[in-house]
Amino acid sequence: MIIYEFKVKGKNKQYRAIDDAIRTSQFIQNKALRYWMDNKKVSKYDLNKYCAVLASEFSFADELNSMARQSATERAWSAISRFYDNCKKKVKGKKGFPRFKKNCRSVEYKTSGWKLSETRKAIIFSDKKGIGTLKLKGTYDLNYYDIKQIKRVRLVRRADGYYAQFAIDVNIKVETQPSGQVVGIDLGLKYFIADNKGNVEQSPQFYRKSEKQLNRSNRKKSKKFSKDRKKAKQGQSNNYYKARNRYQRKHLRVSRQRKEYCKRVAYSVIQSNDLVAYEDLNVKGLVRNRHLAKSISDAGWSTFRAWLEYFGNKYGKVTVAVPPHHTSQNCSNCGEKVKKSLSTRTHVCPHCGYTEDRDINAAINILRLGLSTVGHTGTHAWGDLPSWAIGVNLSSNGESANQESPRL
Repeated sequence: MIIYEFKVKGKNKQYRAIDDAIRTSQFIQNKALRYWMDNKKVSKYDLNKYCAVLASEFSFADELNSMARQSATERAWSAISRFYDNCKKKVKGKKGFPRFKKNCRSVEYKTSGWKLSETRKAIIFSDKKGIGTLKLKGTYDLNYYDIKQIKRVRLVRRADGYYAQFAIDVNIKVETQPSGQVVGIDLGLKYFIADNKGNVEQSPQFYRKSEKQLNRSNRKKSKKFSKDRKKAKQGQSNNYYKARNRYQRKHLRVSRQRKEYCKRVAYSVIQSNDLVAYEDLNVKGLVRNRHLAKSISDAGWSTFRAWLEYFGNKYGKVTVAVPPHHTSQNCSNCGEKVKKSLSTRTHVCPHCGYTEDRDINAAINILRLGLSTVGHTGTHAWGDLPSWAIGVNLSSNGESANQESPRL
């Protein structure tokens, strides 16, 4: 399953219709969640039947396509089933109890409620929301695929416009010649990655470099809000909303820079090696450190890992996630534990005299663990297909992890 994304072009009234469809989808998702809270032993099938009840009670819900309503309840059930799984696995800490959505940015259609034009350069939505025909702007060509292969269509609202995502059921496997190389990768803040061979990739720090511009744009937004607060409430001023949109666009640019960088590095690593061992980092736990949270988020470790696993599955390469415990502390030469703080960047072993960069020493340990294990339970190691690569349900925020650019 792959995801193709196009920017859609339409009139202002069509964009307002998309916004209305997104609000309706959010309403149905929240009502389904409330129905689950108020009733015992509610199943996914019960939530799907509840869509018809909502359509009969609310006229604006009936205007949305029936399968789009089902997709909204499936989003709610996805959060519910994840909560059930965490409870069964006895995950430490919070179990992720489902929450009501406040700012949804997308609406998802299945196999009905839309159709492509003859040239497949436009998409027509036929439900009662009045979206109509939208032009598709992008570099992909949908003529290569049968209509039956398109399993889902999602409309996404972002700061710079509206987009259409197509989930296409195709085989992503690509045969490649073995390179005979293996690598262990250590993820860090000083270096984005460091491998066991001594190669390092500098951390780009996209957010840090754009932080001054972002803060300046945020201050301008706040000033507009304070000046035009009364007028904005009365709908007489759009200055605040324009400033907010400029601020959102800057954040979107940083996010796209980070994503493209992680994708490029992951692709290069997979193409150069047959086995890639990396740390199974708990990023959600690491960002709780208030001193390093901004730097960790700016590094994009989770994004890099997602692309690494995707390309590993696509090109038939082995990806192994190993426990990160003591990989930086243990000596890769003699195995003795050498305690060091985060500020100590050079590993010096007092037992055998081995000296190496801290991250490279950790990468050697990671590769050794990767060669001696089949991976951590519950990870997508050894080329297993991750859930996001299946593509039946697109991610809730409108992003897609396996969305490739034409040059790859």
